[in-house]
Amino acid sequence: MITSTSNGQIKKIQQLLKKSRTRKEEGLFVAEGIKMFREAPPERIEKIYLGASFAEKGIWREILREKGLEEKAESLTEVVEDKVFKSLSDTVTPQGVLCLIRIKESTLEEMIPEEKPALLMILEDLQDPGNLGTILRTGEGAGVTGIILSKNSVDIYNPKVIRSTMGSVYRVPFCYTSSIQEEILPWLREKKITGYAAHLEGKNSYDQEDYTKAAAFFIGNEGNGLSRELSQKADIWIRIPMEGQVESLNAAMASGILMYEAYRQRRNFFP
Repeated sequence: MITSTSNGQIKKIQQLLKKSRTRKEEGLFVAEGIKMFREAPPERIEKIYLGASFAEKGIWREILREKGLEEKAESLTEVVEDKVFKSLSDTVTPQGVLCLIRIKESTLEEMIPEEKPALLMILEDLQDPGNLGTILRTGEGAGVTGIILSKNSVDIYNPKVIRSTMGSVYRVPFCYTSSIQEEILPWLREKKITGYAAHLEGKNSYDQEDYTKAAAFFIGNEGNGLSRELSQKADIWIRIPMEGQVESLNAAMASGILMYEAYRQRRNFFP
């Protein structure tokens, strides 16, 4: 049992929680909680840390059995004194389990399924972890086939992002790009994917467009919105009608509206 916060493994977890650079160097991220443990792909689990009280309950053995990892329980798990485990937790009431998961990004080609047209979210310099986590989770529900992030966007493996995805981070294909304009836009044209930018000067309301064909929604930074350079490269400008004195919506809210309109149109074609 690990009983000290000065233990090398504990220090490693703390660095993985705090630093994006460490996560990239180690190729690992931290997923905390029973749900994140239960839904983690078994082949990507590097290590499981159990709070002493939680370890006594035995539910973790059931989850390992479900994953076919019961025989590896001894090598995969490490029990941690409750007080030490709490120092690792980002929540007020820790559930007693966290996992180290191997990082995996998707390729662009993996975002184009054979059974239906692509539906992509292109995120430019998104900064808020909660927004990104919500977009991933909503995207899974709306049938998004991939999420592409600019290099200056928040780290998808930030613990706050991971927690708010509620497991979607394991299942929604995503990748980072060094340049949306130089790398992604030519690829969208090659694949005949129409790019839509929500813009105040959009001619049509978002629900007047046809999203049953391959489509990509461009979403900008929370403070500055979509850059002029990228919005001008979009194929079509659309607007989300608003009343009152509201000028714009939260990035995750706007994304959700667009994704679910696409889902509404597509579900009769691609059940």
